[in-house]
This record gives sequence, structure tokens and C-alpha cells, in this order.
Amino acid sequence: MLENIQVLCHSSIKISKEKTIYIDPFKIEKKYNDADIIFITHNHYDHYSEEDIDKIYKQDTIIIIPEALLTKVLEKGIKQDKIITVKPNQSYIVEGIKFETIPAYNINKNFHPKENEWVGYVIEINNYRYYIAGDTDETPENKTVKCDVAFVPVGGTYTMNFKEAANLINEIKPKIAVPIHYGSIVGKKQDAIDFIKLINPTIKGIDLMK
Repeated sequence: MLENIQVLCHSSIKISKEKTIYIDPFKIEKKYNDADIIFITHNHYDHYSEEDIDKIYKQDTIIIIPEALLTKVLEKGIKQDKIITVKPNQSYIVEGIKFETIPAYNINKNFHPKENEWVGYVIEINNYRYYIAGDTDETPENKTVKCDVAFVPVGGTYTMNFKEAANLINEIKPKIAVPIHYGSIVGKKQDAIDFIKLINPTIKGIDLMK
């Protein structure tokens, strides 16, 4: 399930399967210009980075964004027909890839307000469901997510901490849980280690951060 999937840095994920997919590209090492689809969860600089999009974007890349980002992406020069805007709690098919949007927001802090309609994604690839949570706390919506692999923030401050992330994973019971959103701006390697210790032994915790 994790073959050809990388956590590049922070919350930046690359999936190289029938399509080359990036989620929240950040601190990309060099120009690859190989993205078929780019998913953006929200507009904070560590998730929507125009400098990093330039390193992976090619002429026919599709970029998938929350509606609030549309003006920025158009101003960047990406053509309207290559932009898909999304809202929470919806299902889509783009380039043959099915995905759903899960609300991503804070419960007890104000960095990611629910009314901004920022999202996480459940992306279906080869009949497996990959949940990329985005910047979120435990919420009623993400406690109902059905997935095989979950990528969840563990660094705290702006998102769930490792204990809260483990609670969520133990609730939704994916086959594999991968900690993200630590080690660059917030959170330490120890948060990932402690997260894996707290999840149910029936769930495989794997740290993919380079």
C-alpha cells in the first residue's frame, strides 16, 4: 500500500503510481516538473508554496484547491481549465482518480477556522483509500473517515498533537497510519515515535519522513 509513496518534508507527500500525485508540495529539492495532479489542502505557506509548485508543475498538470485559493492560483498564471476547486464533504473524479474532501479545521484554536472550508482528502488508488488529513484537530467529520492508509499531523500547536492523532487513528482503524506535519516548522521526531507507540497494535504505524 505504501509502495512508491514518499513523505518528502513536513506534510508534503508524493504518490508515484498510475499518476504522479503531490499533496501540499513543500521544500522540493529540485525541478522535477512531473506532477499529473497536485492536491492543496489550504493556503498556509507550508502547504500552498508557489515556489515548490513551480518545481513540479508541467503544462498539463491539474491542480486541486479549496475555493478560497482560486484567485491566488489564477494570479499565478495557471489556466482555469487546469484548476479544480473543491468544497468539504464532496466526492469528485479527476483524471480517473476518485477522491473525497474531508473538512480540516481546529476545534480549540484559531489557526484553521471551519468557515474557511479547508480540506483533507481521501484519494482512491488501486482500490486503496488514502486519507491525507490536512491541518486539523480531531473532528466529528474525520472520526467517520473510512480508509486503508491515514496520513495525520502529529506535531501539535497548529494541529492535533501525537496523543490526539493516535486517538483519531484508533477510532477510524486504518490498516496503516503515517505521522506527518512534524520536524520542519513544528513538532519533533519524538512526536512521530510516541504516536506510533500509542496506536492500536492491530494498526501498522510507519514513519516515512526522510
